[in-house]
Amino acid sequence: MKIALAQLNYTIGDVDGNASKIIDNIERAKREGADLVIFAEQSISGTPAFDLLRKTTFLELCDDALTRVASHCDTISAVVGLPILDEQGTLSAAAIIENGVVRSYVTKSNITARREMGFLSSGRGVETVTLAGEKVAIVVGADFSAIKKVARNVQTLISINARRYGKGMMSYRYESMHNLAFVESKNIVMINQVGGSGEIVYDGTSGVIDRNGNITLLMKSFAEDFAIYDTAVEHEKLEIPEALYRHERTSLNYEAAVLGLRDYFYKNGYRKACVGLSGGIDSSIVACIATDALGRENVYGLMMPSQFSSDHSVSDATELADNLGIEYSVLPITEAYSSIVDTLKPVIGGSDFDSTEENIQARIRTIMLMAVQNKKGYVLLNSSNKSENALGFCTLYGDTAGAFSVTGDLYKTEMYDLARYINRRFNNVIPEHILAKEPSSELHPDQKDSDILPPYNVVDAILIRMIEQGQHREEIINAGFDSEVVEKIHSMIMQNEKKRYQFPPVLRLSSCAFGHERLMPLINKYGD
Repeated sequence: MKIALAQLNYTIGDVDGNASKIIDNIERAKREGADLVIFAEQSISGTPAFDLLRKTTFLELCDDALTRVASHCDTISAVVGLPILDEQGTLSAAAIIENGVVRSYVTKSNITARREMGFLSSGRGVETVTLAGEKVAIVVGADFSAIKKVARNVQTLISINARRYGKGMMSYRYESMHNLAFVESKNIVMINQVGGSGEIVYDGTSGVIDRNGNITLLMKSFAEDFAIYDTAVEHEKLEIPEALYRHERTSLNYEAAVLGLRDYFYKNGYRKACVGLSGGIDSSIVACIATDALGRENVYGLMMPSQFSSDHSVSDATELADNLGIEYSVLPITEAYSSIVDTLKPVIGGSDFDSTEENIQARIRTIMLMAVQNKKGYVLLNSSNKSENALGFCTLYGDTAGAFSVTGDLYKTEMYDLARYINRRFNNVIPEHILAKEPSSELHPDQKDSDILPPYNVVDAILIRMIEQGQHREEIINAGFDSEVVEKIHSMIMQNEKKRYQFPPVLRLSSCAFGHERLMPLINKYGD
């Protein structure tokens, strides 16, 4: 059987547009002699659709679109993902199409992702069907991980998926496919979505593993792709690219960030981005990603030095902007800062300089950046990282502002890895001084992050154990970390949930993103 895999970029709610893409690829599959063409989970609706899945009118539109898709399957069979409504509620289904009509549905049983809980109900799970004269097993989404046994008379298992990108997830995905294929001696054909869908980016990377557990087809990551796989032909074994391994993920993080940002803008009808350039590592990376995703003509940098900014901060930022070829302006905030502090003297006058004056500077910068957004139509990008978000080492309504955070799920040490990768790829576009200087928010004289925190390699090692691995403080201390540092970091994490609740949407690049895989109560007295 010749199976066409159509790996496509869908838009949530664009039912007509998604259906048209599917039809175009059905026609292509017919021209190229395929017997069957398969599409990803919820390809007609786009995903995650959240409360759209509760709207009867939306589900009816998806059903109407499926009928239009089916009418093109006169000489080819198809498996198409979409949400359907039955007496149990809304189900994530694979529509089985033959001879121009929808013959049946295979529905997902395991609703495990938080983005689906409460919106989807459980269906029947994996089923065996006959397509193009062959018996195949069809499985939708997370049901793949729950498969224990595949029917003996089935040679091929087809998995339609919407699996998001996350560090280490791609290698784990293919390990699990390998194990099932080898143990059950079945071909496994997996089709995945690709593209940005708000806080999520789907990596694609669809493929086929043969009954010996060997990868015999691997489609593109972070791009649309189309391939035909003949199950009756012997295929050569492919080696997994090194980038898919857990320890080779920086390039994948970059590609995911670019695609996630590009689709966030284009699918929302945005075109231009504004970045506050401080001369630091974080804003430099965001500017690089934005330039790659949107084009240099659509990125604007605003530099806002204060009396506490070092001389090289502006020069580093302007060198970066010149290297990128983006437009920029330098607008000092010294006068605005002095004016606000003087105005507040009846209330705060006579007190020592503290975080109050520091936060005023950060919030002035946000006022100026938002003014650019309002007047010029440039959407403001946040320039934070996961280390600062975890510790609350940021100013609420200051540097936490922005319409979208493309790097907020990357730790500070990962930001440096990303900067070095960008420089290798784009001929040292980030000035070396930005990578070499000690991190500082420059909100008071000679300020350095190390005045409050240990080096970020230590901070991040502790944070990863606490957040990603769920280790208790005692485990971390027993692993050799200083007890006072561990307790301080834990306290900072627990005290700053209120900031994370008010953060802009963050592109999820890890397996444990704040507000999703890790969601703590806003009021919490447990503290352990």
